[in-house]
Amino acid sequence: MTTAEHLRTVALRWTDLQDALASTGTSSWPPAGRMTDYLRALDEADAELAEAARWQAAYTRQFLDRDPQQVGATRPPLRVEILDTMRTVETSLTATGDQVAAVVQRSPMSGAPRSWPAADRARRDKLALADAADPRRWRYGGRHTAPHTALWLLARVRGAGGPFRPLPDREARLIATVAADACTRVENALDIAARTAVIAHPCPDCGGRLQMHGGAGAAPAAHCTDCGRTWTGGTVAA
Repeated sequence: MTTAEHLRTVALRWTDLQDALASTGTSSWPPAGRMTDYLRALDEADAELAEAARWQAAYTRQFLDRDPQQVGATRPPLRVEILDTMRTVETSLTATGDQVAAVVQRSPMSGAPRSWPAADRARRDKLALADAADPRRWRYGGRHTAPHTALWLLARVRGAGGPFRPLPDREARLIATVAADACTRVENALDIAARTAVIAHPCPDCGGRLQMHGGAGAAPAAHCTDCGRTWTGGTVAA
């Protein structure tokens, strides 16, 4: 993906993050529920996994299935991992906007000298006020949402018009790095990016390394990189 595509993804997917913030799903990777199933299928006799399952069941009974009116720990009202992603992305984009604007944004036009004729002074002052109030300007210290900042940076990458100088290579590289990281965080939080994770549990057939593949709408699958055996949801169910 290009820098422009990364920035567009952040801007367009932000409402999806806001919707996911209050949902009851999980964006952890590897997916904890599926991981438990795979590991149990790999070694049903593994006492450590059985103990972990008992702890999970106890936790579910004590905290997740309890009446909300009960006193004690309950499920948080917001998905913390989504909130952390949104804060991290918004903070990094805003800091980038500050840095880029300090380099490329032109200072507002000055007002007319008092010595100018009244009519000329009025015209110049009007232009100066309009220039300072140009909505395309980056406002330092303001509250910038991630979509607004992503689109503002996209305009700088594209060389859009406004009170700006051309984007130098150094700032272009900065935007590219931050945009790629922000896009990855958003896609991972929404589980719309293909991902791979190494499973600590060894392959029961050859003792080789297991990897889990999934994301981007695909069901997770465990695969041994040595012997090639693969476990999927259907395999576990069987």
